[in-house]
Amino acid sequence: MSDDSEAYFRRLVDPPALRERLSAELGPVDEFDVRRHPEGHSNETLFVTYGDRELVIRRPPPGATAETAHDVLREYRVMDALQDTAVPLPETVLACDDHDVLGSDFYVMGRTAGDVLRDDEPERFAAPEHRRRVGEELVDTLAAIHAVDPEAVGLGDFGRPAGFTERQVNRWAKQFQWAFEVTAEDREVPEIAAVTEWLRDNCPADHEHALVHGDYKLDNVMFAPGTPPELVAVFDWELSALGDPLTDLGWMLSFWRDPGDPAPATPELTSTFMEREGYPSRRDLVARYEDATGIEYEHDRFYRTLAVYKLAALGEMFYRRYLEGNSDDPLYPTMETRVPALAERCLRIIDGEEPL
Repeated sequence: MSDDSEAYFRRLVDPPALRERLSAELGPVDEFDVRRHPEGHSNETLFVTYGDRELVIRRPPPGATAETAHDVLREYRVMDALQDTAVPLPETVLACDDHDVLGSDFYVMGRTAGDVLRDDEPERFAAPEHRRRVGEELVDTLAAIHAVDPEAVGLGDFGRPAGFTERQVNRWAKQFQWAFEVTAEDREVPEIAAVTEWLRDNCPADHEHALVHGDYKLDNVMFAPGTPPELVAVFDWELSALGDPLTDLGWMLSFWRDPGDPAPATPELTSTFMEREGYPSRRDLVARYEDATGIEYEHDRFYRTLAVYKLAALGEMFYRRYLEGNSDDPLYPTMETRVPALAERCLRIIDGEEPL
């Protein structure tokens, strides 16, 4: 670990304080170890060995963040509520709002065994029937999330689904404004204003109401060891709410690649292996989702543009944190050029140059 990385790690965790908190909840143990997970670019993830248990901690990054971002206790609440549903999840262990422990809110969950498909497919999935099943499991699990009855699991007050989509546009516009307070001094992204205006003019007036994940995509789920592919856990619920299920579908589709697609605007965040033979196309995924949920996927250009706009806003927030010295993530400085590329991608979707 470099000196900078070690200093950043010390900002994330106080091992003695964490051990004391876990001991109060789970009992004392002899073996204890904490290490930072290098993947993920929003909330921080820590792996903990606690006796014979493997645990995961989620906490916000240090430093200032945009309002409503990095709400790990909200993430814990929805995961805890869904433990006995058809949605596959890690075991929830505890949530803590005592900042004397780690300097922030955090929660603890059990660590799940399997593979997250991020950079490439596992060799065991490299067959057409397994590749197709990866896509089917991804869609079927999204349908399971959208089928949850929020009232039945204690999430009836988890948001205001009416007007959700319009609020999403306004919320992410505000995230841009927060980031631009600092990043505009370094470079500007003028295309964002045009995209914001188009989204506001084309936002669907009515939509279905459901529990939405908010960040549902292939590298936020885990597949069990072995074949055929079985999706065993959905992660990263920090943006979940009651709202428009098609925002989830549009987000998932914005990361799914078809053969012949343009080069990714954010190659560091974009897997391309699903362009291989056997993986379902975006249209295949949409058809399966519509069959599973009975919800028609209308306004595709809006939902995929909104998805890329949200990713660009996250990227601009990352760039602000980099400029302020609040992260050592090597992804963050790349957002100087990646966010303008995402803004251009938004315009291509709007103009029909990146069809479904």
